[in-house]
Amino acid sequence: MFEALMLACFGSSWPASIYKSYTQKNVSGKSALFLWLVFLGYIFGTLNKVINGIDWVMLFYIANGAMVFTDLLLYYRYREKKRGSVSS
Repeated sequence: MFEALMLACFGSSWPASIYKSYTQKNVSGKSALFLWLVFLGYIFGTLNKVINGIDWVMLFYIANGAMVFTDLLLYYRYREKKRGSVSS
């Protein structure tokens, strides 16, 4: 139960992050490395559930992983604008 609550808390921030990236078409302040590490963490959590016994908590890993992956796609879509906004 605590694992599910932890994942629900972590997962509650991703919709806001996705919405901001999508509506502003700007990913400044985001790190691809950070997003990839979080995404890999959710993949490993899902694999743990597959190896050690699937339960309903696995749905949180999958949902959170899908949201982080969506944020990654938006990052790569709008990163050119991030690069272009840097001025000297």
